[in-house]
Amino acid sequence: MKILISTDIEGVAGVVHHQQVRAGNPEYERARVLMAQEANAAIAGAFDAGATEVLVNDSHGDFRNMPAELLDARARFVLGKPRYLGMMAGVEQGVQAVCMVGYHSRAQGRGILAHTSNSFAFTRVRFHGEEVGEGAMYGALAGEYGVPVAMASGDDVFIAEHRSLFPDAVFVQTKQATGQTSGISLSPQAAREAIRAGVATALARPARPTPYVLRLPLAVRIQTQSPALADLFCQWPTLERLASDEIGFEAPTVEAAVRIVNCLSAMSALLR
Repeated sequence: MKILISTDIEGVAGVVHHQQVRAGNPEYERARVLMAQEANAAIAGAFDAGATEVLVNDSHGDFRNMPAELLDARARFVLGKPRYLGMMAGVEQGVQAVCMVGYHSRAQGRGILAHTSNSFAFTRVRFHGEEVGEGAMYGALAGEYGVPVAMASGDDVFIAEHRSLFPDAVFVQTKQATGQTSGISLSPQAAREAIRAGVATALARPARPTPYVLRLPLAVRIQTQSPALADLFCQWPTLERLASDEIGFEAPTVEAAVRIVNCLSAMSALLR
């Protein structure tokens, strides 16, 4: 059994503030260790359940956060960017299930550090008219490869947003959101124990979860943080201007949609 663990940082226990998730801040150095420790807990849970191979995708920011020397030597690690599949890179390697660790709620949500892909660029992202966050986007990308989301961890708002999308998954709540930069968190040790048990339980189930699959082609609408960003993004000739701060396009696959969203995220740096 080959498993992919995609690890973000905003949903990690003890993380509630922007300074904890941005490199260059002293608190980030502590948070990236907490991120690595939760990844290790998920790795341990996967091997507890009988996994023969585990890939861990560093899925936050520049995709090179977790100190390599702290990570469980039994796993292999997907690091750095650019990469076509972003937070789900490794799903193409023949994995049987995905575990999402440290994930967060979508932009404009009430969860801790809520955003979708790029808080500077995007206010809302919609697939077929439904708002999506990173969990939904990348869960659908995994589903396109026939791979289900078996387990996911994060705050209560993240879980509420994604429970109906991944009804067969085991969810582990690491904290309760009381604001976008405040919450009530498990201790790191308690969160790691819960994640390890959650992954082991999810992967040991006899019935395989159902992959999350969207109909194609995919209608994508993106509300930008400003009309200037919509001006910039519509330099891409196949994108349609829908409103002063909204653009849209049709994608033949979820992978194509995710790749376009990630390209727009990179383009937004021109206006920072």
